[in-house]
Amino acid sequence: MNICFIMGKIVSNIEFKFIIKSKNYSIIIFKLELRNKSIIQVKAYNELADFGYQNLKVGEKVFLQGMICNNIDLNIDELICSKIQKIY
Repeated sequence: MNICFIMGKIVSNIEFKFIIKSKNYSIIIFKLELRNKSIIQVKAYNELADFGYQNLKVGEKVFLQGMICNNIDLNIDELICSKIQKIY
């Protein structure tokens, strides 16, 4: 299992979906731009998806903990900090 900490800026709309026939019941998906200008796709499930959909906005800078999957996907385990004033 890998654990990573990622800091970046939300650069896409946050997409919310319900999942049928799965242990997870909801998911949010959005893109995050890192300091080196690379973009990764971020996913969060269940309660974290609900919280993220209600509180995160495009352009906000966030600090996330999660696992990297498929080289460009990050599955979030924890939203450590949102609305960071200075990131770079």
